Amino acid sequence: MIDAKKIEELAGKFSQSIPPGAKAFQQDIENNFKQVLQSLIGKMDLVTREEFDVQKKVLARTREKIEALEKTLNEMANNQPDSH
Repeated sequence: MIDAKKIEELAGKFSQSIPPGAKAFQQDIENNFKQVLQSLIGKMDLVTREEFDVQKKVLARTREKIEALEKTLNEMANNQPDSH
């Protein structure tokens, strides 16, 4: 998940772009923007870089095991006597 600091930064940048006439509502707009951002990001079902890296390693190990099993199966198939 994106950390709260990043959301704060995005909300701050957004609120800086508010026209001068709407500055009186700046804090409310910034708070609403934070809530909308957090809600949208929550719905995206994102993972952290750490979680991604862990899953990437798991996938690599799984791929290695499958390749080893395929090699073993091929060797077994090639070593079987012909039944002709």
